[in-house]
Amino acid sequence: MDSNVRPQDMKRIDNIELANQFIDEQIKIVRKQVGDKKVLLALSGGVDSSVVAALLVKAVGKQLVCVHVNHGLMRKGESQQVIDVFQNQLGANLIYVDATDRFLDKLAGVDNPEQKRKIIGGEFIRVFEEEARKLEGIAFLAQGTIYPDIIESDGVKAHHNVGGLPEDMQFELCEPVKLLYKDEVRVVGKALGLPDDMVYRQPFPGPGLGVRCLGAITRDRLDALREADEILREEFDKNGLAGKVWQYFIAVPDIKSVGVKDGKRYEGWPAIIRAVNTIDAMSATIEEIPYTLLHKITDRITHEVDGINRVLYDLTPKPIGTIEWE
Repeated sequence: MDSNVRPQDMKRIDNIELANQFIDEQIKIVRKQVGDKKVLLALSGGVDSSVVAALLVKAVGKQLVCVHVNHGLMRKGESQQVIDVFQNQLGANLIYVDATDRFLDKLAGVDNPEQKRKIIGGEFIRVFEEEARKLEGIAFLAQGTIYPDIIESDGVKAHHNVGGLPEDMQFELCEPVKLLYKDEVRVVGKALGLPDDMVYRQPFPGPGLGVRCLGAITRDRLDALREADEILREEFDKNGLAGKVWQYFIAVPDIKSVGVKDGKRYEGWPAIIRAVNTIDAMSATIEEIPYTLLHKITDRITHEVDGINRVLYDLTPKPIGTIEWE
């Protein structure tokens, strides 16, 4: 039987009991597969890699080596959360790499979206490879592959998993959640004790804020984007929209307009709110946000974030507009 095909009689994991049963089964499978060898995992902090990390910590403990690469394009507080949850709470063997300067220097002056994606993806592989070469006894590469990845690509999705490692670095794959759908992965994550804001984290592109800081990335505009995005997430949390809206974020284009601050004219960037609902990401509808809340978000962003003097709301569904701007 093909190990990449979900058995027809496999129950949908939709409760804690089934999740715990799945966890127990996978712990046995992983221990048998890994033995006394070491496992390497690129831990992004996303749902899939976080659930795999928590599961493998439970199965093989310190034999798992997690590498978290901060490329400087994370949302506010995300890298710190990875450290807090996995290193401080779960006692995972975690290597944290702050490669912010390295990535942003490579991206300086690059405004083509696809080129930005290639630089971010390629540099991530190089950083991960450098860290992997420092380690000894690694025999397995763990990945957060889930069933839609296999269905969509008939194998490994390069933007989702660590593809492209050199041929002399051959690892056997360990993919404990590869037969699960995203909703099942979340239930397993809850059963493993991961925090809700990690388990129910909204989709986040691999290039991170790199494709939301539109055009050539500058540090000041990236910082403004990160702060504005944090305000949007805070207000959605407070007003009950976080669990209702599939994806919501800020995009900041490389354009300026005239504004007024402290009685003087000044130029600032616009912050564009995107909030959509979708089932399969092939099409998306616009969330109706109350105007009172939009006014509050606008007031906070324009008063609390340096460099932003306007807030816009993107009313374009998919099609015609894609979910991300780049």
